[in-house]
Amino acid sequence: MMQQLQFTDLGVLDYKSAWDIQEQLLQKNLQAKSFARAQEDAGVVGVSADTIHNLLFVEHPPVYTLGKSGKAENLLISQEECIARGIEYYPINRGGDITFHGLEQLVGYPILDLEKMYTDIGRYLRNIEQVIILSLADFGIASGRSAGETGVWIDAGVVGSERKICAIGVRCSRWITMHGFALNVNTDLSYFDNIIPCGIRDKQVTSMKRELGRDVPMDEIKTSVLRNFEKVLDLECI
Repeated sequence: MMQQLQFTDLGVLDYKSAWDIQEQLLQKNLQAKSFARAQEDAGVVGVSADTIHNLLFVEHPPVYTLGKSGKAENLLISQEECIARGIEYYPINRGGDITFHGLEQLVGYPILDLEKMYTDIGRYLRNIEQVIILSLADFGIASGRSAGETGVWIDAGVVGSERKICAIGVRCSRWITMHGFALNVNTDLSYFDNIIPCGIRDKQVTSMKRELGRDVPMDEIKTSVLRNFEKVLDLECI
């Protein structure tokens, strides 16, 4: 029997509010694990944590986020200038460096209990990449992985032509994940001019719109990503 996935589309929501929702779901799952462990310690047999797999979709108003291993100097404008331009800025607790989130970008936050699936962060990251690769293929866009880099790329491995279309950065606490992926759909790519995306200087960013030469309906890419997420991670959306 497939494990169930609770899916929620948050629409357009500011970064901090979405982060708070992630934290609430994470804490509920951590509490469920703590309760199950206490039951086991008390001698109760056959206890399993009542954790719930969640997937959130959201679009954020313009915001730069800096991962815990990132460098602040990869933000090329001051925080005061960010404020003046209406761009938020948050140092956060995911892996990776700096990235941008904005409207017409599909951001996905899986809050999953990997202990019920597989305890392998590398495998999880590769599976998230595969979800995006399959979804882009649904729209006729060939993509892949770039050696030594996390995320999804166009012309991967072609020196001078590699273009990042999806950034991925996660946090895992007791095998509960949070944060996730950001797929550029019809995203205003000019915001990336103010940062060194993911700390990588010699590669470009792109979007589905730039690759296809047309707008992509957000509902269509959401449907594709959700379907491929269920398929690759062997989960059933409820």
